[in-house]
Amino acid sequence: MTNDSTDADKTRLRAIARQRRRDFVATLDPLAHRLAFKALPSPLARRIDSARSVALYMGLNDEAPAQRLAGQLTTMGKTIALPRTIDRLGSMEFLAWHPEDKLLPGLFGTSHPEPGGGAVVPDVIIAPLLAFDRSMNRLGQGGGYYDRAFARYPQALRIGLAWSVQELDVVPADLWDLPLNIILTESELIEGLDA
Repeated sequence: MTNDSTDADKTRLRAIARQRRRDFVATLDPLAHRLAFKALPSPLARRIDSARSVALYMGLNDEAPAQRLAGQLTTMGKTIALPRTIDRLGSMEFLAWHPEDKLLPGLFGTSHPEPGGGAVVPDVIIAPLLAFDRSMNRLGQGGGYYDRAFARYPQALRIGLAWSVQELDVVPADLWDLPLNIILTESELIEGLDA
């Protein structure tokens, strides 16, 4: 059962977080924007060194652009996967992707690889978010897609990618909200206690 007070808080915080992110990206120097998230900081690169597959996402609008990490991850020999939203009920799978591959349009303005190759089990999931806090809580869009993916792949390292302005003092968390292990912003790498 959902707590109505928590739902109202999350709805309000989503609106605040979207506006903060939009304002920040609008004022960001174009060169700084292009260079952001082009490389993994060394501590994070070492943490995922043994991972075989890393799930990214194609950043939409003013989201932190995870796809920019694809070049370094490919050089590291990782299989890269992108999410494919299967339905509006929160079902999602990860499909292998190479940066030169054509993407197909998906639900909610997303894009994904051709589903013919089968799903990938990710060792690392790099997830978008609207807001985060220092307790490693993540506030997403509200569809539960990443919450379900985190639960489906409990062994996967959970990394949130965000602009620094998306940090809030407290992000309300429900019982099913799994905390992130690591958060990467354009200016900082934040590691949780269980990272």
